[in-house]
Order: sequence, then C-alpha cells, then structure tokens
Amino acid sequence: MSSSSLAALPEVQLRPDTPPILHVDAPADASRWAAQNREALRARVTEHGALLVRGLKLRDADQTAALFTGLAGDLMTEREAFAPRQSYGSGLYSSSTWPTNQPMCMHHELSYRLETPGLMLFACLTAPGQGGATAVADAERVLQALPATLSERFEREGWLLTRSYNDEIGASLEESFGTDDHDAVERYCRAQGIDFAWQSDGSLHTRQRRSAVVRHPLTGRRCWFNQIAFLNEWTLAPEVREYLVDVYGEDGLPFNTRFGDGSPIGEDVVRVINATYDEHTRREPWQSGDLMLVDNVRSAHSREAYTGEREVLVAMAEPQRLADSCPTSEASQR
Repeated sequence: MSSSSLAALPEVQLRPDTPPILHVDAPADASRWAAQNREALRARVTEHGALLVRGLKLRDADQTAALFTGLAGDLMTEREAFAPRQSYGSGLYSSSTWPTNQPMCMHHELSYRLETPGLMLFACLTAPGQGGATAVADAERVLQALPATLSERFEREGWLLTRSYNDEIGASLEESFGTDDHDAVERYCRAQGIDFAWQSDGSLHTRQRRSAVVRHPLTGRRCWFNQIAFLNEWTLAPEVREYLVDVYGEDGLPFNTRFGDGSPIGEDVVRVINATYDEHTRREPWQSGDLMLVDNVRSAHSREAYTGEREVLVAMAEPQRLADSCPTSEASQR
C-alpha cells in the first residue's frame, strides 16, 4: 500500500488515560473499507499497541464478520477456552461468559497456548449502561514497573497453569478442545506440551508451563505476557474462591496458576501484579458501533464490571508461535 493511502486516515487522538482513538465516518461497505485501510490501521496498532475506531456504526454479526475478515484475513478458531462463548461461525465469537458484576482483570488472550493470537478484534454492537469497558495496558511498561525480583523469577521459571475440566464451572472439554473424545483430547495435549491426567470421575486435569516474558515478534521488545494474575485463585471474588475451594478442593479448582517451579503464588504477588496493571490501565467507555484492535502481545486487555445489556463480539487473528513461549531455564525443566 502506498504512503498516501497510509496517510488517508485521520490523526489518532492520544490522551494519557484512554486508548488511542480514531474517529471515522461510517463507510457504506464496512468490509471494503477495512480491506482498503488494512495496512494503515495495522500500522497504527503496531505503533500504539491498541486502537479504538469510533464512527463505524457496526450493527450486527454479519457486518462485523465481514469487517474483521477484511482487516485480518482468516480468523482463528479458539482452542483451550477458559469460559464458554457463543460462536457465530468462522472465528467470530461473543465475549466470554463471565458474571457481569465481576471484572475480568488484565490478561493476554490465550497466552498459555503455544500458538497465540497476535491481534484481537472487538466490536461493540450494544454498549452497556455503566462500566463494561475493554481497557488496555502496555505490556512493556508493566514489565518495567514490576518489582525486579518478581519479574526476574517469572522470566527464569515461567508460569504454570493448572486446569480441572468439569461440567459445572468454566469451559467444558468440547468447548475448550472442540471435542469430548478422550483420544483426540490426548493427542491435542501431547502436541501442545500439556501434561494431562484423567481423574477417577472422568474429569480431566492438565498442567502446562509457559513463559511469562516474551519478545514482541515485530519490535523484539520484552513484554510481560501471561495470565498469571487473571487465572489465579486470589483474583477471584473471596466468596467465589471459598465456594470453589469448598466444592473442588485446592487442587481441583477449574483454573489456577503457580510459579514455574510449581510453588504456590501468594495473594501478595497477585495483588502486586494487578496493582501494576491498574497503574497502567487506559480505558474508554464503549459506544455502540465501536471497533477496537489490540496487539495481543504488546497490550493486555480487561473487561470491567457493568450494568445493563452489553454485546461485544470478539475475534482472534494473526496467529503467532513465539520462539520463547516456553521457558528453557534449568529451573523450568525440573
């Protein structure tokens, strides 16, 4: 694409506490507009880590799917989901099912997979009454702001995700792996470096070690890239954690995280990580019709608690198999 077409978009609005915002006039053909401006928009996402596009007036799933495909090409099929989603076909999904009064703290989507999305796409069809923003945080700055002793330990050891699949909490086997056939699930786990064990009640328990710090595939800059705090027991609301521990036990929680050597992560560590995210959070309330593009390695994202109806469609694209997605230190191999 020529430099003139790269400059055809308006200037991005930059403010300290909000994601970069691009105001545009609604095109007659959203998918054509997306394809024409694909390189320009992607360049701005690479520059800023995230971009909120306002004025597109997105209204429905078909229009959103066409725009997402025009922007990103083929969309990814989600695997290893932690919570159910409604599928609209061809890689277009609803937001994860999560209680509206509980926030989803900062995380990088599917950072526990060997192949992770490089780009997240969000479209708000119906804005909530209050709250519900998809906020972002710069992963480079978060890494720099974390206590060095903590980030260095995670960089050496990585982090460990444990999951227990059941039919009551979180995503089911079929929702997570695309099948409930045990042989197929085992083949997937072996291919993806996931340790697994079937329990006496037929449920599945898995463990997978991943890196907490990676280099961005384009810039080479080091980024804090994980879901250590989000999927940890201490991020849950106290009453939810107490209920889950009472029903499933400490080792049977639907998901939990540990240090790479298997040691428990204390509440104090989770508090420090989430506080650091809070210091670097940028948010802008959704307006119906908004589009948001997020560099999934450069930027973490969250979903804040909300009231009223909220319909945000999601897609994942530009799969990345990061060279340093698995820790390789001696500590991580024990």
